[in-house]
Amino acid sequence: MSELIVDFITSLDGYASAEGWPGWWGIQGPEYLAWLDERPDRDYTLLMGANTYRLMYGFASAPDSDFTEEERGSIAELARVPKVVFSSTLEAPLSWANTQLVNGDAAEAVAAMKRNGTNLSTLGSLTLCRSLLEAGLVDRYRVVVFPVITGSTGRERIYDGYPDVALDMVANRTFDGRIQLLEYVPTVLSGPPGVR
Repeated sequence: MSELIVDFITSLDGYASAEGWPGWWGIQGPEYLAWLDERPDRDYTLLMGANTYRLMYGFASAPDSDFTEEERGSIAELARVPKVVFSSTLEAPLSWANTQLVNGDAAEAVAAMKRNGTNLSTLGSLTLCRSLLEAGLVDRYRVVVFPVITGSTGRERIYDGYPDVALDMVANRTFDGRIQLLEYVPTVLSGPPGVR
């Protein structure tokens, strides 16, 4: 059976990024980077919206000399895997290798991909992830929490605008003595538990 994993990296205070901070807040460690290369879902089809596509393709097409060896490896891995971009503003063909553009309804397209047996994972794309969760398509919610608080510089609060969601933990792990991996099965609620 196919699955959809919503995959986020976040600061402790719930931001997807922070102005002036490097990727992974500059504190990725060898255990975390090794896990990225070894996780069983690394061959899943990646789903993203137009803004994430522009950002990630910008990284992928930048000169190699601008990156560390680990970052170059991650970028090469992203080029290798199949990717689907949902956008009404981008035009096909997209320049990034192994990338398909879908202009239609994301929830309908993802439901069809799951019916066809395609395993899926998201990359960034907060609005897309929220719409897929609301449509009941998310099987696992995976959050990697980096031990920083970016209250002054944080950008893109991940959970703003989300419905209420109950989360049943199915896995957790600590990388490099400081980075937390939390995996949940989500259930969208119509309101707080016990309230009708």
